[in-house]
Amino acid sequence: MSSPDTFTGWLGLDEKSAQGNLVWQSYTPKPFTPTDVDIAISHCGICGTDIHTLRSGWGKSNYPVCPGHEIVGTLTRIGASVTRFTLGERVGVGAQSGSCLRADCEECAAGMEQHCAKLFTGTYNGKFADGSKSYGGYAERIRLPAHFVVKIPEALESRDVAPMLCGGITVFSPLKKNGAGPGKKVGIVGVGGLGHFGLLFAKALGCEKVVAISRTQAKRKDAQAMGADDFIATEDGGWAKKHARSLDIIVSTVSGPNMPLQKYLQLLRTNGTFVQVGAPEDPMPAFSAFALIAKGCKIAGSQIGSPPEIEEMLKFAAEKGVKPWIQERRMKDANQAIVDMEDGKARYRYVLVNEENEHAKL
Repeated sequence: MSSPDTFTGWLGLDEKSAQGNLVWQSYTPKPFTPTDVDIAISHCGICGTDIHTLRSGWGKSNYPVCPGHEIVGTLTRIGASVTRFTLGERVGVGAQSGSCLRADCEECAAGMEQHCAKLFTGTYNGKFADGSKSYGGYAERIRLPAHFVVKIPEALESRDVAPMLCGGITVFSPLKKNGAGPGKKVGIVGVGGLGHFGLLFAKALGCEKVVAISRTQAKRKDAQAMGADDFIATEDGGWAKKHARSLDIIVSTVSGPNMPLQKYLQLLRTNGTFVQVGAPEDPMPAFSAFALIAKGCKIAGSQIGSPPEIEEMLKFAAEKGVKPWIQERRMKDANQAIVDMEDGKARYRYVLVNEENEHAKL
């Protein structure tokens, strides 16, 4: 097995790339170091972050951008200092590929690399400590520090693992940290790529009640098939009053800035928690402080998860048989796939497949 010094993938060159204008061309990855690995990519999920970044929705992107941070593939090169992996092993990569990893860093030392204040390198559109750029998974290969590579249980299929590496951990982590499980009533706002993972994991965690919250009734049957015990459509009048004080935890996956936040908070029971994981491009709406004070409620946020958390999630998914709802698309069709994603056609995650790498011995 070997890796070239130049990689090839889909690059966004400007804000219009999100409209299906990615260009397939070569680029130079970060310089290889003893702590790095190269991975031949077989599968890469499409995440909403890809579209936000390609169009510079969260701030000006560092073009060219090779998106994709839900990556599964085979190790083709391993640095001399890497002892945890072997050549040819199937591995995964999530949304982070670098942090400071210093012993005096409060976050990194505590296993919270995703919150490192000194250095956060996104798997794409980021910069490593040496100043080189990070390039993502809409490509043939990826290079990154081995610390941010995760092992995959043999029982899981690569196509199912890919969207878990960002979409899955984004909801699994806050559910676990906020006590989702037996005796808890949990609401998931948004029945989309993230939200469907929320329903699947909340059910697998054994929550007493799982409630899907969506704008319309359109996804009711799908949500029930994913494990929802109840369904709230916010287009229906009086929903907040009808379901007031009914949920212990709400995880909001929506990224629209006009969410009815004040009404969501009405759904919380005393000492309940509202966790926002969707990231709107505009500020979130205002709300009354009494929505928190009166019931002792909390508003929280959560960002992906550390490599050990991701491995914990994958092990849990394998044990519980959690299987995401995905649609496979060819890597060569990435442009049409992101257009369809933006149009809301995914049910519920698209996964790009490098057919050449899927079964090849690289």
